[in-house]
Amino acid sequence: MALKTRFTETFGVEHPIVQGGMQWVGRAELVAAVANAGGLGFITALTQPTPDDLRREIERCQKLTDKPFGVNLTILPAITPPPYAEYRQAIIDSGVKIVETAGYKPQEHVDHFKEHGIKVIHKCTAVRHALSAERMGVDAISIDGFECAGHPGEDDIPGLILIPAAADKVKIPMIASGGFGDARGLVAALALGADGVNMGTRFMCTAESPIHQKVKEQIVANDERQTNLIFRTMHNTARVAKNAVSDEVVAIERRGGAKFEDVKDLVAGARGKVVYEQGDPDYGIWSAGMVQGLIHDIPTCAELIHRMVREAEEIIEARLARMVGHKSLQPA
Repeated sequence: MALKTRFTETFGVEHPIVQGGMQWVGRAELVAAVANAGGLGFITALTQPTPDDLRREIERCQKLTDKPFGVNLTILPAITPPPYAEYRQAIIDSGVKIVETAGYKPQEHVDHFKEHGIKVIHKCTAVRHALSAERMGVDAISIDGFECAGHPGEDDIPGLILIPAAADKVKIPMIASGGFGDARGLVAALALGADGVNMGTRFMCTAESPIHQKVKEQIVANDERQTNLIFRTMHNTARVAKNAVSDEVVAIERRGGAKFEDVKDLVAGARGKVVYEQGDPDYGIWSAGMVQGLIHDIPTCAELIHRMVREAEEIIEARLARMVGHKSLQPA
C-alpha cells in the first residue's frame, strides 16, 4: 500500500511528508536526506547571508540528490528588508521548481515564481489566509496549527479544528503542519482532510540535521510542556523551546507594557544560531514545538520517513480496517 495523495502527485514526491523551512536548520545535508528518502525538503533561503550564498547552497544540495527539493522564502515586514527580488532570482536561476512561501503578503513573489513555472506552497496559520493564498494562485497550502514551533498566529486554533476547517473550504492540496512527528499524526492528518504533513521539530532531531547533538538530545529529553509562547503581548506570538532565556522573556512580558526593545538582546537571532552551533540549549531562543513530547530518538531521515509510512499503512490496514469490519479480515 502506498500513501498516494494529491500532494505527492502534484509535486512528484514519493511520500506525503514535508520538511519545511527552518532558520539555521534548513541546509543542504538535511534537505537532500529528506529528498533521497522520498519526502520533500526545503532549503531556508534567509539562513544564507546573501543570494549568492543561496545559489551555492542550492548547488550543494543538487550534488547530494537528484530528487525534487524546494526553497523556503519567508517574507517578514522589516525596516530594512532582505533583497527579496535577488533571493527570488537566485532560486529561479538555480532551476529549483518548488518554493515554500511564508509570511507577509506573498503576491509579488507568487507571481514571479509562477511566471517561471515554479510550483508554490504557501504556509499560513488561518483559513482566511489560506483562501487568500489560493486566490493568489498558489499550488498548495501548508497550514499551521497552534501546536507548531515558530509563529502560530494569533487565533490559537489547534490542528484538530484548523485542518478540517481549512479542508472544508480550500480546494487545492493542503499540508497539515504543527504537532506532527509520527505515523499516528500522519494518518490523523489524512483523516482530517489534509494531503500530507509538514514537520519541523521532528526533522531537527535527525542524524542529518545540521545542529549540535546536545540540542537534539534536549529535544528527546523534553516533553510536550517544554515550550514557551513569547511576543504574546506584542501580537507576534512565537512558540520556542522553554529555557532560561525564554522564561525571562515571558516574565518581562507578564510585568506589562513590554516593548520589543526590552527583550531584543535576549531574543537576538545570533544567540539562537549559537545554540545550534555550540549546543548550549540555554544560550538563546530556539524554535521547538509541542511535538517534542512525541520524539524519543534521533533516526536518519530515511529511517524516520520509512518508519512513518510503514506504521501509517499498518494503522490504516489493520487497526482502522478492523474497526469497520473490513471484509478481508472477516472469517471465511
